[in-house]
Amino acid sequence: MAADANGSLPNPETADGLLIRLLRQLTVESARFAEMFGEAHGLHRTDLNALAVVMDATRRGRRMSPGSLAAALHLSPSATTSALDRLEASGHLRRTRDPADRRKIELDMTEKARRVGSGFFAPLAVEFGDRWREFTPEERATIVRFLTASIEATVTVRGDLAKE
Repeated sequence: MAADANGSLPNPETADGLLIRLLRQLTVESARFAEMFGEAHGLHRTDLNALAVVMDATRRGRRMSPGSLAAALHLSPSATTSALDRLEASGHLRRTRDPADRRKIELDMTEKARRVGSGFFAPLAVEFGDRWREFTPEERATIVRFLTASIEATVTVRGDLAKE
């Protein structure tokens, strides 16, 4: 969905406007929830984003290096090192050497990070599950398509703006 010829956003009362408002509200509420976790554990928002990126890479069977983390988060090397230092000091992340090439560093979430994260985020997952039960598999497939398209649109526009 694009702005009109004058660069105006859609009317919030239209279907597209309502979707944009609801996505924005979900983003804000999700950020607030994550900030609560960060405050409780002395982690910055960048630290939480770093943990999420490492966790997602691990779930996909990929290894994450400091350089690939910096690229994923659009951070400078020094900002990445600072985030990794904080995460390592807090016991949430470990930097290890690649056994096949000792020059390479790999990032691993610790069991502590998994345990603490699960304890905090599990109630939200349960609540999501309770709310989502009312959707049929077909509706869920549509929601997946919608969310995927929304994420891809955000990534595209962010990339375009970064080039300017």
